[in-house]
Amino acid sequence: MIDFEQLRRWPDIEAPELVAHDATDRLLLDTADEALTAHPEAVTVIGDRYGALTLGVAALSPGTPVRVHQDALSGERALDANAGRLGVTATWTHHGLDEALLEGARTVLVQLPRGLDALDEIAGSIARYAHPDVRVLAGGRVKHMTLAMNDVLARHFGEVTAGLSRQKSRVLTATTPTPGGALGWPRTSRHGDVVVVAHGAAFAGTSIDVGTRSLLAVLDRAAPETRDVVDLGCGTGVLAASFALARPDARVIATDQSWAAVESARATMTATGVADRVVVSRDDAGSSLPEASADVVLLNPPFHVGATVHTAIAHKLFEAAARLLRPGGELWCVWNSPLGHRPVLERVVGPTTQVARDRRFTVTRSVRRG
Repeated sequence: MIDFEQLRRWPDIEAPELVAHDATDRLLLDTADEALTAHPEAVTVIGDRYGALTLGVAALSPGTPVRVHQDALSGERALDANAGRLGVTATWTHHGLDEALLEGARTVLVQLPRGLDALDEIAGSIARYAHPDVRVLAGGRVKHMTLAMNDVLARHFGEVTAGLSRQKSRVLTATTPTPGGALGWPRTSRHGDVVVVAHGAAFAGTSIDVGTRSLLAVLDRAAPETRDVVDLGCGTGVLAASFALARPDARVIATDQSWAAVESARATMTATGVADRVVVSRDDAGSSLPEASADVVLLNPPFHVGATVHTAIAHKLFEAAARLLRPGGELWCVWNSPLGHRPVLERVVGPTTQVARDRRFTVTRSVRRG
């Protein structure tokens, strides 16, 4: 078995209160031992956060080919970095949530997502593509699990059972897939001229969250000569699509580290009719984009790291925006008013003015120092 204590979250946010593994990883691996032995050639892992599950499978069944889907690009990179740190030879391949990930799979290990829509798309995909005798082991922390998760799995599998809890974790086992119905993902909803397309794990789904609406309401004030725009952490791409519609001459790049967000945003651009003017890429905080390449950066940063309220991810994105902006360029940012990000924006980016504010959200404009 691997030494879990050596696992790191890097290049994701690291802090004493943020862990790279928990008891669910151990429980899933212990529960899967027999299934892995029976069918070592057809193993899929979904939702592995930083590599604990994939590296655990590699330790239990050396040489086993494993197909892995991690929504976060930082999770993929952490898995590979942890493997190098522990001296584990890679036998896994990274996939989207698609047929290549699941075709013929006999054992699927799942870290349960927090959202029911994300779980529904995962379960539907397994039922549609995996082997008829697939065994799905879906684990989570008891405090984050609900009976509704059993109901979601039961839409797609004939038998769903719950195991005993151990160290405040539990595993749900699903067998006998019922793939007859349509997957139903991604989903689509029209909001004026923007058609939002969303996969199950995409933030806010096909709706437009309140923070994004607050930023959209003032985006006509962005510099009129703007030509190069980055929607940083784009989600389903609402900001990028809206800016492209309003400024047909602008070149827009929408980037996010989430697989579900990127696939959703690409579909949103196509459905909205701006795919020729918006490039969507999967990237970690715009790290592959050149410095000083943007006139405007649009940002609605998350305030959670996993299940923990944490400002570190917002600060990381502020630093990324500062790197991407040309001198005099503008960061248009919306954030939860109680978080008080303005001093950080002043320090990291440049002079910051409040454009709009209410009890819940604040919109600011920060000008990159020369």
